[in-house]
Amino acid sequence: MSSDALMTFKSHIDGKNADVAICHDRVEWARSRGMSAKKLTAGFLTGGASLLATGVRSSDAGTEMIPIRSISSVVTKRDGLMYTKVVVASGNTIEFRVPHDSAPGIKALLTDLVLGKAPAPDQASSAVAQPVQAATPSSQASTPVEQLRQLAELRDAGILTEEEFTTKKAEILARM
Repeated sequence: MSSDALMTFKSHIDGKNADVAICHDRVEWARSRGMSAKKLTAGFLTGGASLLATGVRSSDAGTEMIPIRSISSVVTKRDGLMYTKVVVASGNTIEFRVPHDSAPGIKALLTDLVLGKAPAPDQASSAVAQPVQAATPSSQASTPVEQLRQLAELRDAGILTEEEFTTKKAEILARM
C-alpha cells in the first residue's frame, strides 16, 4: 500500500477482504491471495482432487488503482446491520463495504478529492482530522445556469441537503 495515503482501511470487496488506501491523486486497493471458502469446501468434498487440479491460490487476488480525476460520483448505501457500501463510480463501479461509522468520513474525503478541496499532499497528516465545511456555490459564477449546475454538483456530492439545494435554487431562479 502507498505511504502517501490520506486514509487507509479494510474493506470487503467481491467476497474478499481488501486493504484500501485513499491518496491525494488515486484510490488503490489490494486483495491478498489466499484460500477461499468455496475452494476449501470443494477441496474437502473431492478429497483434494479439485485443489490439485486448480491450485491452492485464489485467482481473485490483485491490486487496482483509480485516479481521483476519473471518479464521477461517490454514493453510500446501507448494507445490513453493521455495514455501509461506499460506491465509487468511475466508468465502472467499485464498492467498499465498511462499518457504518466509517462511511461518512470515507465519502467526505473522496468527495473533497473529486471536487479539488482536499489538502495538498504535504498536509496529508491533518486531512482526516479537520472537519469538512459545507461549501455553497460562488455567487460570482458567470451565469445562473452555471450556478445551478454547481449547486446540483454539491447536492449530488452530499455536501448540501435537498432542503438547502431547493432554497438556494429558488434564490438563483428569483434573480433571473
